[in-house]
Formats: sequence, structure tokens, C-alpha cells
Amino acid sequence: MSQEVNYLKITRKTPDWYDEKRAYQVIDAYNTGAGSGQAADEFVANSVVPAATGSFRDFSYIAPDLPELSAENCVGCMDCVQNCPDTAIFGKVATAAQMEAAVGEFPAGQQELLKGQFVETTKYFKAFEKKREKDPACQEGGMFGIFIDPTKCKGCGECVEVCGDRQALKMIKKTPDNLPDYFAMWKLHNRLPETPEAYINPKVVVDNMLKQIGMQQYVGGAGSCMGCGEASVIRQALAATAEKVGENYGIVAATGCQTVYGSTYPFNPFAVPWTNSLFENAPTDAMGIRAFWDETGHEDRVMWVFGGDGAMNDIGFQALSRMLASGMNIKVLVLDTQVYSNTGGQTSTATYIGQEAKMSIHGKKDEGKLERRKELGQICMMHPNTFVAQTVGPMTGHFYKSITQALEFKGPAVINVFTTCQPEHGVADDMAAAQAKLAMESRAFPIYIYNPDAGRTIKERLSLMGNPSVDRDWATKKRKDGTTEVTTFLDWCKTEGRFKKHFDKNGKPTELLKKSEQERLENWWQLQDLAGIINKDQEK
Repeated sequence: MSQEVNYLKITRKTPDWYDEKRAYQVIDAYNTGAGSGQAADEFVANSVVPAATGSFRDFSYIAPDLPELSAENCVGCMDCVQNCPDTAIFGKVATAAQMEAAVGEFPAGQQELLKGQFVETTKYFKAFEKKREKDPACQEGGMFGIFIDPTKCKGCGECVEVCGDRQALKMIKKTPDNLPDYFAMWKLHNRLPETPEAYINPKVVVDNMLKQIGMQQYVGGAGSCMGCGEASVIRQALAATAEKVGENYGIVAATGCQTVYGSTYPFNPFAVPWTNSLFENAPTDAMGIRAFWDETGHEDRVMWVFGGDGAMNDIGFQALSRMLASGMNIKVLVLDTQVYSNTGGQTSTATYIGQEAKMSIHGKKDEGKLERRKELGQICMMHPNTFVAQTVGPMTGHFYKSITQALEFKGPAVINVFTTCQPEHGVADDMAAAQAKLAMESRAFPIYIYNPDAGRTIKERLSLMGNPSVDRDWATKKRKDGTTEVTTFLDWCKTEGRFKKHFDKNGKPTELLKKSEQERLENWWQLQDLAGIINKDQEK
């Protein structure tokens, strides 16, 4: 394992039986193909996977493609860094002197390539230089760079998709000729100092992942699917938590995808303590840990519960409801995929009418799931003194606001997040962020924040801010030609394979899918009523 790796080493507080040398031997053995053929070690004997061992996992020999940066098109928006599910793409800002010094350590033939990773953006360079024109004592402009860790990138292309029209990134085939260049660029990233605090704007939430602590919470190396919609959200949630409380938190995870890809032995992507309980009782487990922490003087520690919609909406809902009623200071992150991904893709009660999945097959008699979706957010709002937010990861402003307010709230909080499951829903590997945003825009998954501290009435507490056309039935916007573009639930369904049998060759939907659209509209009306918003389309 290279000493160039700038992740956490496995040197955290450990029990007496911990043997760091043995830990490295285990990881080396797996990285060289030993698999299950090696002897059992102290960690597996104690049901422990050491923290952040995922940082040593190597996908460079698996992924067929890698993103290539066109620095001249980069604006430093950090969307690619925020939405990468594998902690494989990093942003860093350095002074010109820092950049020149680090690049100068490399062979002359590589230096031009490495300098090409940096760009003078308005955000990190021109704005600072403008201030220096008035006051030479101000911080000089910084050089912004994007760097790919070739050992973590799975080639999903999510970074390219979220970059969009800016075209600063594109996917290229990995070859024996270009892979060494990526390792050189990654080595440069690790040799550069951390981004100076002067370039990190605390009011710009995406800048949190310029900080080492933000990037260290979920270090990659997980066994998740390419482009996994859950993994990006987990990374963001942990980075936001670290921003508030450092590493003073822990996680109880309900059995599900995140516990499987988070503990593919011996690789653990989490740098903070976490434990896996049963599918249905993670909130109960968390209540016991919370009580112990409070009794032993650790009231300041943050307790997170992670689980899917199956674990929280279905079999574990009773445990969740009891936890909320207790009033204990526990935060819950629900990874809402609308399907039991970990056990083969059967529908959960978070599923939409008409969706096809295992246990809800689309056939001659039944056209997929027939039940209405169970709205976890509204149910949680009805519990006493409970903070609730429904959000999507790619809307970073709303997402981080939801997490931050939940952490500040003195009591239970539930954050329900749309997390695309590409394999089960027939969505391309690079489309997790796009699907989540379209789900929000189409009323399939409206976003909102319900904060009991905001007032006495539901109207005062519930904010639908962030949804498009908040006082209309559907999202509408004017095109340049003067016509109006309307986005409906059916528009979103057309982009998901789980609804494909509901459209004929001309794109006409079935009557059942129209019923599903009406159900989504009625859910939106309910939220408008609760928030005290007058619907202009219903006034007509």
C-alpha cells in the first residue's frame, strides 16, 4: 500500500487485540487475490471491520472508463465532487506557488500534463484577484484542480452527467497508456497541501468537500453498484455531520444495501463507528445506545440511523414510530429507493401505483403494484415534536439545509431522501442525480422541511420551498419561444424502466398509470393544504 495515500490510516482508537500489521496483511492479501483462502484474523473473529479500510481497495483493474478533465471548461462548481458515489473525484485549491512546487517534484515529461489539471476559475481565482486590486494584503487567487482517484472510480459517468453543458468532463476508455497519467495526477493531489481555509466559503455548502474531514467520512472502496444513488447521499450526509460536530457521531444501520456494500470484508468505507442491527430494529438499537451515551455524559454525540424504505416504511416502521414518540435525540436517514434492492427488488409500501417489481409483476391481469404509496414524511410529521425533511441529494442547498437543521433540532429527526436504484428501476448508471431531480420536479417526490421550531401551526412549520411552481399543479416554465413547458408525473415515468409496460408504441399511458398520476397530484395538493399554499390552478 502506497504511502502516497492521503486517506485515514488504520490507526484509530482500537482494542487491545488490534494488530495494525495484521490488518495490512489482510488487506494486501485481498488486494492480491487471496479472497477467502486466507486464515481467519482477529477482526473477523470479533465481527469488526476496521475504519476506512475501503481507502485501500483498488478498482483500477475493473472499471473500463475514466473521466477526463477539460480544465478550461471547469467553473469550480463542485457538482461532480458532491455527486460521486465512490469518493473518486476530488477538488482542491492551491496557490500558484504551491502548485508549482508540487508539480516540480515530478519528471519534466509529466509536468505539463499535471499543470493542465488546474484552472483559474472566477470563484477561486478572479474574485480573489479583484479584491487584491483594492487591497494587496488580501489572499491571492487560487488555482482550482479536479483529480480522479483511479483506484476508486468505477466508471459510472455520474460526474460527467452532472457537469452537463459545461462539458468540463467526459468519459474515456481506460488504457495501459493513460492509466499511469491518472496515477501521476492522483499522486499530485496527495502531495499538495490541504486547501487553505481562505478559499473555503462557509456560506457555500458545496465547499465542505474541499475540506479533508468532509472527504474522509466515507472514503470509497464500497461494493455498491456503479453510480449508486444511495452512496452519494450517504457521503453528503456524513460530510454535513462532520461539518457540524467533527467526528463526534456514530451510526446504527438497518440491514440493507448500505450495510452490504459498506462491509464487503475487509473493506469498510466508513471512517466513523457504525453497527449493523437487524432489518426491523435499527431505531430500537439506536435508542439503547443513545440512552447509554446520555447516562455516561456524552449527550453531545450525534446518533444517526440509516435504513431503506423497507426498513423504515415497512417492517421497521413500528420501531421507528416508537423512537419518534420517545423524543430521544436521534436522527434518521431514510434511503428511499421504493424497492427492496438488497433482496431482489420486490416492492415496498413506498412504491408507486403501476410500478413493476418482484412480487408486483406487470401481467395480463394486474399491471404492477396497485396500492397507493405510503407517505413516510407526512406520517412522521404527526408524531410529537419531530423534525421531518424530504429531499434529494443533487439539490445540495436544500439537502444540506435539511441535514443541518435536523442536527440542530433537539429531538428526533427523519430525513427521507430519494435514492435511485438503477438496476431495479431500469435507469442508466450515470443518471442517479438526474432521476432524483426529475422525481422532485414531476411531483413524484416533492421536497419539503417540517421544523417544529419554526412556529406553532403546521402552516408555519412546513416549507415547500425548493419545489418548482409551488402554487401550481405541475411544474411549469416558459420556453424561449414563448410556449409553456409542463413537467408531470408521466414525464418522469417515461424515463424509468419500471413503468415501461404502461406506455404503448406511441407513448400513450395506460389508465392505471393515469390513476397513479392522479394519486401523485392528490399528494401534492395535501402538502399545499398543510403548508397553507393556495393552488392557482384549482382556483380557476
